[in-house]
Amino acid sequence: MNTFRFPHPLVLLVGFIMLAAALSYVLPAGQFARQKNQATGREVVVPGSYQRVPATPVSPLDMLVDIPKGMADAAGVIFLIFLAGGAFTVLDQTGALRHGVDWLLARAHGREVLVIPVVSLLFATMGALENMGEEIVALMPVLLVLTRRLGYPVITAVAISLGAAIVGAAFSPINPFQVGVAQKLAQLPLLSGGGYRLALLLPAVALWIAGVMRHAIRHRVAPEITTAEVAADARGAGRHGLVLLLLLVCFSIFGYGVVSLGWDFDQMGALFFILGVGAGLLGGLGLSGTAEGFVTGFRDIAFSALLIGFARAIFVVLEQGHIVDTIVQGLSAPLGHLPVTLSALGMMVVQTALHLPVPSVSGQATLTMPLFAPLADIIGLSRQVVVLAFQYAAGLCELITPTNGSLLAILAICKLRFDQWLRYVWPLYAMLLALGVAGVVAGIWLGV
Repeated sequence: MNTFRFPHPLVLLVGFIMLAAALSYVLPAGQFARQKNQATGREVVVPGSYQRVPATPVSPLDMLVDIPKGMADAAGVIFLIFLAGGAFTVLDQTGALRHGVDWLLARAHGREVLVIPVVSLLFATMGALENMGEEIVALMPVLLVLTRRLGYPVITAVAISLGAAIVGAAFSPINPFQVGVAQKLAQLPLLSGGGYRLALLLPAVALWIAGVMRHAIRHRVAPEITTAEVAADARGAGRHGLVLLLLLVCFSIFGYGVVSLGWDFDQMGALFFILGVGAGLLGGLGLSGTAEGFVTGFRDIAFSALLIGFARAIFVVLEQGHIVDTIVQGLSAPLGHLPVTLSALGMMVVQTALHLPVPSVSGQATLTMPLFAPLADIIGLSRQVVVLAFQYAAGLCELITPTNGSLLAILAICKLRFDQWLRYVWPLYAMLLALGVAGVVAGIWLGV
């Protein structure tokens, strides 16, 4: 008997694009009126303003045109991934990355397993602080070298980076792109309920790290070093320290720029280009060798980068068909007829379902909070609980949704299939979601 094999990521995304176009012929077109929210500066929906509009079905030709439009919308992150991929390929060819990892592991001898919680805590913190996501795609080459040198399975690199960042973001008390936007739109004081969220963040991150460590230890194998890596190490001997120092400086600038200066993908891409050129010259590759390293990196990372553009095209098609608001209206309308606790849990179901066609958490908050906050007042539900339901449902859905372009890009870099990731992450996702449900229910009882 043939077993089911999950579709190729590109087949999966094109299938969703086609489904979105087909839905524009089936679902009635409609939209909410929108107005500018003074607190966030974003266009938000006006509750109760949904109305039908003339149908705008997306033809097959329009659907195909929306694919490059999606890539254009995601151009900043796509070019960041290209430049970072080229830079890290140059770094890898100097041998400095492996040299640095080996130096680290030599000093952590016997305590190598501690690398998992340390790296996971770093990414969980960045997720909690600034919703780190697409930026991680650029860092995967370093993490792959680290986990391979440790002998851990490749999937560990995804879990300690993007997985940890998603968990940190979903349970964060301060994430400006999730709880920050949602609280502003719900007209709640920023950082309100922070203590309650922190009390759930700590066990959530601990649960994630424990699950990742358990799998990594059980599947650890002896690391292998290829002859090509030995040759690269010998070629760059004596220069590794300079290259690693440049890497440390660039990472420090990267962190400061993202957190303190509000850098966008353009600034990050420029920094990675500088890193690649500097590393190639310091590592002895010369101008031509550095250029060849960039070209190799561009070639290897191209598929992963373009997946993000295909994922963005799904939302472009839904917007062109004017059915995003129809989906929101259809899912949210029945909630007002449920008891308070069931209504809150129903909001989690709706937020989870909506994250498939609306894979941006801040965009989803802008779409749903103006509807759910007034509804909460009518049925006697705390607006803080509405924000909790949004965070834990939409935020955690980032772990499993096939329309998460960053996740698919990272899996492609690691040569992992989406179904392999699903089998790995599903038990952890279920436990974290159960923790989120408990947090929402307890929030109702405690009057958060």
